Amino acid sequence: MAKDGEIGKCRDFLFDDDQWAIRYMVADTARWLPGRKVLISPLSLGTPQWPDQLLPVDLTKEEIKGSPLLEEDAPVSRQYEMRWSDHYRYPYYWPHGDLWGIRNYAPAAPLTRQEPENAEDPQGSNLRSIKEVTGYRIDASDGDIGHVEDFIIDDTMWSIRYLVVDTRNWLPGRKVLIAPIWVDHIRWADESVHVNMNKERIEQSPTYDPKQPVNLGYEARLYDYYGRPVAKP
Repeated sequence: MAKDGEIGKCRDFLFDDDQWAIRYMVADTARWLPGRKVLISPLSLGTPQWPDQLLPVDLTKEEIKGSPLLEEDAPVSRQYEMRWSDHYRYPYYWPHGDLWGIRNYAPAAPLTRQEPENAEDPQGSNLRSIKEVTGYRIDASDGDIGHVEDFIIDDTMWSIRYLVVDTRNWLPGRKVLIAPIWVDHIRWADESVHVNMNKERIEQSPTYDPKQPVNLGYEARLYDYYGRPVAKP
């Protein structure tokens, strides 16, 4: 929901595989702007209103309509991200180590730009679709353990908090959570996520129940089981 009316529905999220941060919401605007891929930054997202299934957007429809054109099926290149960021006067997130590029970001402040070396490279942005990665195989150090069924997103920091792993390939009906920091690497070519733990270790981890909230108590048990400090929100 933009400042001045509905723009469509949330279709997907794009995240970068370095920081595991949500970089864009992909809005389905077919009824309003057909044939376009419309990206909305979390910097423009308000607090989700979950009971009403509403995601406020702090932009006008005209601002969104005037953003650089991107065809619906086109990849998001670094060059496009630069033009898109310039349109909204957002900082470039990729030259910096911080999650959002510049600390204490203020939209009206002058922005320092750093030209990326791979601006023309569609793969240079490291952006991945949550829909695309859902279904990827999860490989433990000693074999296949299941597949990515879903993601849990921190809607305050807009980062991926956990991958939900369905272990029915090996343990029927059981789901567990894997934090991104426990992921060793992802093989995009064969659609697999590799975790540096063995299957037995994952088997004994606290069960995840999608009907129950992931609260601090559950997270403490999960991290304590793996012998790691609880991740900061």
